[in-house]
Amino acid sequence: MGIAGIPWWTTDIGGFHGGDPNDEAFREVFVRWFQWGAFCPVMRLHGDREPRQPQVGTTGGATCRSGADNEVWSYGEQVYEICRKYMDIRENLRDYTRDLMKEAHEKGTPVMRTLFYEFPEDENCWSIEDEYLYGSVYLVAPILHAGEKNRRVYLPAGAEWKDINTKEVYKGGTFIEVAVSLETMPVFEKLILK
Repeated sequence: MGIAGIPWWTTDIGGFHGGDPNDEAFREVFVRWFQWGAFCPVMRLHGDREPRQPQVGTTGGATCRSGADNEVWSYGEQVYEICRKYMDIRENLRDYTRDLMKEAHEKGTPVMRTLFYEFPEDENCWSIEDEYLYGSVYLVAPILHAGEKNRRVYLPAGAEWKDINTKEVYKGGTFIEVAVSLETMPVFEKLILK
């Protein structure tokens, strides 16, 4: 969307309709979506959850029943702690994100960038479709499958990359396997080669 000229693109974290905060499978989807949302131009938790609340009354807007709770604490303690971690990450990126938004406004530069946008000379970057850069610094590799324990990630050539979870530094131009838990999503900070 960013490369098409729509920089302030987002989704409703968890989807808008459906999803029960008490369902373990939905909790996993919610966590993965929330982690990814922390590295989107707009981070927005929004939706109409299940089970629907009972109808109260028969007149006015009474037939517009409300959905279940959808706050980060509505998904249990484990999910809440994961959400807190990613809200803290997002908050720590506030100035960076503002700079990205300013650049998008003034120059049309995408906030979410394909790998080839930043690394056009790296041929591998032209075929990677499940990773992106948040600005020019953060490489994001969302978890896209339920129960995923490992994630193959390509780190573009021309930089070194620091895993924000483990702090381990990797050479660019390589594919790596990253172990993931529900608490983690692979994100790498670009380090300039000296």
